[in-house]
Amino acid sequence: MCYAAHFYVPPVIRSTLEDGNGNWVPNLNLSEQNNKTELDNQKFNNSSIEKDFPSLINKKNNEKNLNIEFDNINVIKTKTKEEKEFENNNNNNDSIQLIETFDELNLKNELLRGIYAYGFEKPSEIQKKAILPMINGNDLVAQAQSGTGKTGTFCISALQIVDDLKKPQVIIISPTHELADQSYNVAKSIGSFMTNININKMIGGTSKRESYEEIKKGGGQIIVGTPGRIIDMIRSKLLPIDAIKLLIIDEADEMLSLGFENDLKSIIKSIPETSQITLFSATLSEEAIDLTNMFLQNPMHILIEKEKLSLDGLKQYYIALQDPRWKFDTITEIYENLNIGQTIIFCNTKREVDELAYFMEKEDHMVSVLHGDMTTDERKSVMCSFRSGSTRVLISSNVLSRGIDVQGVSLVINFSICDNVDTYLHRIGRCARFGKKGVAINFITPRDVRTIKNIEHHYSIEIEEMPMMNTIKL
Repeated sequence: MCYAAHFYVPPVIRSTLEDGNGNWVPNLNLSEQNNKTELDNQKFNNSSIEKDFPSLINKKNNEKNLNIEFDNINVIKTKTKEEKEFENNNNNNDSIQLIETFDELNLKNELLRGIYAYGFEKPSEIQKKAILPMINGNDLVAQAQSGTGKTGTFCISALQIVDDLKKPQVIIISPTHELADQSYNVAKSIGSFMTNININKMIGGTSKRESYEEIKKGGGQIIVGTPGRIIDMIRSKLLPIDAIKLLIIDEADEMLSLGFENDLKSIIKSIPETSQITLFSATLSEEAIDLTNMFLQNPMHILIEKEKLSLDGLKQYYIALQDPRWKFDTITEIYENLNIGQTIIFCNTKREVDELAYFMEKEDHMVSVLHGDMTTDERKSVMCSFRSGSTRVLISSNVLSRGIDVQGVSLVINFSICDNVDTYLHRIGRCARFGKKGVAINFITPRDVRTIKNIEHHYSIEIEEMPMMNTIKL
């Protein structure tokens, strides 16, 4: 694919790129850039973007060479020895018994009632494969893409496994507060008719003593939390673990990439040796594979081929922009031409999040922002507002790229492309949830070409150039 063939130029910029006769040359390419540099500078020297968005200007100034041959960039990704061994020896998808309805699982009546009340009518692919092995006591490694019912899978299994004993029996670990909140809410909703089961949440920023008192009062058969708080509660003797039957690790590769490897190992070593361990993730890193080899006992593996990981119901497009400063006006034109429900726009840094929010608010858009520097309460408030539909645009750093389920999102925009192929998958997975349709639009500049080609190669896909906007249906 040749990304240099057609650069998109927003109308407000287009008017400045005309020849002496008032004609605009639509097919700008890299070889023509030097002829247009003077016009570009003339446009932006008087622009408020220079003043308001210095980080983009700095990026532009730091680019050493834009005159690169895009088609000559080749990205080769080879599998590691561990990945090959893992896939060759452990992938037993063919031997897994599939169930077609929830009734086949012989679940508790109260649980089955909660499943249907939650809105599940029939099992998704991951639920067809993973629930039965979990309730049968198998260690499990499940790789499933975002939006396929992964959280429902382990919540249903956990609720089936626990009994009336007033002690913690299941621990669900998530890498972020938002994911822990989501797992907690799903478990509470599906288990709403199981009045004898108590579910507790343990995350940073909350009282450890209050969590302990809740366990003493209600039993806390299912504990949902983040790794740092969970291990802190265990070491403080505030979380009894002698009756733990099942440990569920959600988004394992993200936890490992965030530096929680030692906390995870400490938790695993603390619980009874007879405990069942299951690991869920949309992607499996080499570190996650090592973890399974170290602690899981003859685990069953449910794996999805990489070419199937790019979300079938999601259309992926790119818009090639010669100048990174044009991203702002391109956002404006998208909103002027598309009938958009809710959108998540991803940036790579907090500074970009703030700059884009400032620009969109000046354009009279109601936006919310989310990044890692916000407190737990601030992030929770933002997510509640977005889920309720009070705001229709959420501008986020990668803190939201994992697993968060907002059903109304139909469009994801990568304002800045991320270098990590797994993070890309998690970002675009915020729409097209649970089989629904969605659109992902990627803004790419010349410096992003190697990254976007690497993504295409990794998932064996082709990201198409954005067509005329009036042909896009959201």
